[in-house]
Amino acid sequence: MPLPFLTADRAFDASAEDVALPFDDHDNWRRPYRPGPWRVAGAAGLLLLASFVLLAGMVIVFAGAPTGAAVCLGLAAVIIVCALRLLRMGTWVSRHGVRRVGFLATATLPWNKIVAVRTVQQPVRWLGLPRTIQGQALVVVRQDGAEVPPLLTDSNADFLSRTEAFDRAADTIEAWGDEYRRD
Repeated sequence: MPLPFLTADRAFDASAEDVALPFDDHDNWRRPYRPGPWRVAGAAGLLLLASFVLLAGMVIVFAGAPTGAAVCLGLAAVIIVCALRLLRMGTWVSRHGVRRVGFLATATLPWNKIVAVRTVQQPVRWLGLPRTIQGQALVVVRQDGAEVPPLLTDSNADFLSRTEAFDRAADTIEAWGDEYRRD
């Protein structure tokens, strides 16, 4: 079963390196980078936990307690949804704007409301935890001057210890911004 939210389509093909926006259809929302190993490992751990909960539910059904099995089935469904949402998190771009998908909330900014998209040095959160370290962040400068959380950081679950991948993703998102802020 193809999982389109796990791929970055043709963004990493050798033939697409000379093209800033390598996608055929710019109306679809795309994540211009692959999910990092920390994010994939967290989702895999959650799916492993869900399999154990489903196995426990099967044992409970055979023991003759259908209500306990229903609770296990519901818990496993919640864990699977959390794993899929964890994989979906990140920054997505299209002709319409830039979208920051979080675990519980999604925020979309149209390109015409954005003044600049740039990479800056600033304190960033390490793996989304409260601890901050000095690092790079891709930030959006809005027309109204409102504060926006960074789109990407070099210390989040997608780019920890992957500096080249962060630079490539930041450059790609900046290219999308340069292309569509002009219109």
